[in-house]
Amino acid sequence: MDKTAIIYWSGTGNTESMARFIETSLKEKGGEALLFEVSSAGSLDLNEYGKLLFGCPSMGDEVLEESEFEPYFASVESSLAGKKVGLFGSYGWGDGQWMRDWTDRVKKDGAIPFEEGLIVNDAPSGEECKDFGRRFADF
Repeated sequence: MDKTAIIYWSGTGNTESMARFIETSLKEKGGEALLFEVSSAGSLDLNEYGKLLFGCPSMGDEVLEESEFEPYFASVESSLAGKKVGLFGSYGWGDGQWMRDWTDRVKKDGAIPFEEGLIVNDAPSGEECKDFGRRFADF
């Protein structure tokens, strides 16, 4: 099973909870999953990971968080070609447009996107995140 990096930004803790649930399910399936807050991910060599998971909630007008996450993601986009990439995040309003836009962006980068991402309104229950992680482990 491929080594997976889970890189996330969380403002309220909801996306962090999602990341931790996903990490747990990947490890339960026998995978090696490492969790990183985006603030500490700048020095990661993404080539060391066979799979990548990125987590960011919807902000403002359904966009990625602009001060930390967006600049980081923009800096690694060129290295996503051919990589298996999953996206997840929480939201409190809107209809998930930020995830659709983000998924389209990952496809344009040449990545191999997993499903259409996972979005959770407000706090995650855990089970949907664990299911996502189990499916991603088999991806």
